[in-house]
Amino acid sequence: MLVTLATMITYGLYKGRGQSGAHSYLLADKQMPWYVVLLGIMATQASAITFLSAPGQAYTDGMRFVQYYFGLPIAMVVICVTFIPIFRRLNVYTAYQYLEQRFDRKTRLLTSLLFLLSRGLSTGISIYAPAIILSSILGWNIYLTNIIMGGLLLIYTYAGGAKAVAHTQKLQFLIILAAMGLAAYLVVHKLPQGVGLSDALYIAGKSGKLNVITTGFDWKDKYNIWSGIIGGFFLALSYFGTDQSQVGRYITGKNIRESKLGLLLNGLIKIPMQFLILLTGALVFAFYSFHPAPLYFNTAAYNTLRTQEPQKMIVLENRYQQLHHQYELQALAITAQRQKGDNNQLVVSLPPFAQTQQQIQSLRDSVSQYIAAGNYSPDKNDTNYIFLYFVKNALPVGIAGLLFAVIILASWGSISAALNSLTASSLMDVQLGRRHISEKKELYYGRLHTLGWGIFCICVAMFAARLGSLIEAVNILGSLFYGTILGIFLVAFYVKQANGNAVFIAAIITEICVVAIYLSDIVSFLWLNVIGALLVVLISLIASQFRPLQRQGEVT
Repeated sequence: MLVTLATMITYGLYKGRGQSGAHSYLLADKQMPWYVVLLGIMATQASAITFLSAPGQAYTDGMRFVQYYFGLPIAMVVICVTFIPIFRRLNVYTAYQYLEQRFDRKTRLLTSLLFLLSRGLSTGISIYAPAIILSSILGWNIYLTNIIMGGLLLIYTYAGGAKAVAHTQKLQFLIILAAMGLAAYLVVHKLPQGVGLSDALYIAGKSGKLNVITTGFDWKDKYNIWSGIIGGFFLALSYFGTDQSQVGRYITGKNIRESKLGLLLNGLIKIPMQFLILLTGALVFAFYSFHPAPLYFNTAAYNTLRTQEPQKMIVLENRYQQLHHQYELQALAITAQRQKGDNNQLVVSLPPFAQTQQQIQSLRDSVSQYIAAGNYSPDKNDTNYIFLYFVKNALPVGIAGLLFAVIILASWGSISAALNSLTASSLMDVQLGRRHISEKKELYYGRLHTLGWGIFCICVAMFAARLGSLIEAVNILGSLFYGTILGIFLVAFYVKQANGNAVFIAAIITEICVVAIYLSDIVSFLWLNVIGALLVVLISLIASQFRPLQRQGEVT
């Protein structure tokens, strides 16, 4: 693990040599081929949260989370047709630079501040995810590991800028894909003798973990096909079209064709990749149907609870061990009956199997409640630790080290891109605006901003333990802001009569409404992206009726 991480830092420093100014530090001189653009886009989105929390999400809630990505391919087409040509034609450093030319300075500043807030907070959560790994392996304090994880990746991001980010992401993502494929193979390989892949999938399916498509419509249901296609489309459109962490990846392409090709391929590859990651989590669930599993996967939190409440936990543990042993025997019996084709016996065996599973889950829920009530750990969540526990306890030592490194590398890929984008926005949108300074000063200020954002995100990571499932937390956080940001760009592209004052007022009113709707728990978080985008457009249309039309000569 340490060798892999040290190699990545060295490689990043080597590839990031020769910085001269903002164009090289923030845009990598716009010399990236399509495959580097593609891998950079995917690595930026697929953080450690994807590889750490997504298998746990499938373990606890099934594979329906994959529907979250169903709107992604449509969004990629729209961005290639509308967004990329405008960004390339205007030769912008950030997506928000266009808004000053289309509207005014205050609209650019408001949008960039919304981005900086949302991306800064979510990057802090992304730092926390790999810190869990080092904390679990080495027994270090979680707050110390946050500082180490954030500090190590800051070394090459600070020195090498966008060029270091792009080249390290390319290598990181190739290592990640190979290692996750190996992990999925080893899950199946370590099943009991006579139990194969199809048997594991059968057990996972009968346990409700292969629920890839859910068609029922419910405003509060987080993951169904409707919220995935509609809400996911608006979220992907905003994230890839207006979030500087992604825009900054594809505007570094050699030309418009390379940028479009990288983005379109991302739309085609992302859903199958996420499906396989979630499937790995479902297979881990099947694995622990045949093997002993802990009562609680977050061992640090559980050990603290056990120390404080020993008698209560002994009773729970004894009951759990009896139930899980019974559960393993039931899983083996069902597998044997299936292999024999004894459907009549299967009909009899499956209901008791499901009942035992519910009883086990009830015991785990009790532990969760005890940990939450007693405040025994800064991180009371179990989902983020499931895949981590499997890697640490079920895989060979060398493979485990590689997978730990992979999860950390995934985090570095997304965090380094985020820090580079935060720097680009705070430097070019907030500090400089239209002012011009020397290249030497641009580089100096760029590195200063990178350092400042790195420290800010590490501070945010200190509070991330309280947010539950990290993959949900980061997407909820994005949904609070992305709809409003997307709405501003939709008005800029398609509502010609709207001016800066109209869209500025619309954005502020919309953001207040979106936060209020979220706090009131009226709809699930994916719908916030739709509501935010449409509200900005609607209010801008109304407000523009009471405002003078935009000045002649403004960019449209």
